[in-house]
Amino acid sequence: MLPATDNSPVSFEDTKQKLSIMKIAINDHRKIFAIQEEFNSVFPYLKLEFFSKPHKPGGASPKKLVKHNSVTLGECRTIHNTGDITIIPEMTVSDLEQNFGDVYGLGVQVFRKSGKSWLETTVTDNWTLAEQNRQGEDLSKWA
Repeated sequence: MLPATDNSPVSFEDTKQKLSIMKIAINDHRKIFAIQEEFNSVFPYLKLEFFSKPHKPGGASPKKLVKHNSVTLGECRTIHNTGDITIIPEMTVSDLEQNFGDVYGLGVQVFRKSGKSWLETTVTDNWTLAEQNRQGEDLSKWA
């Protein structure tokens, strides 16, 4: 798999979906909603929620700790590194969440669409983003 060399995603064909390698710029001035929109443009059946504290691997994040999407990343993180986070469809949910936490001090949880609801992926954190997105697509067909 080739890494993206600029800000444009590198596409590849998945069996049901066209997913991309993506890089998301992380800095203190970006708003949460911008990160969420960027992520959702590649993974339409997944969403990122940002929390004031990271959760334990395989654990859930309390809803009361959800950060509003108009907040900047600088307001909700403990490590203020600037850079790009590379996201590939083959990475697991737990790896993505851990990368956000370890490198940028961000508490992030991936949710999967299930019909008209969004479910935390705590039980399936070992699935890849591509698998989660495909499952979300399949579950949403019946909604």
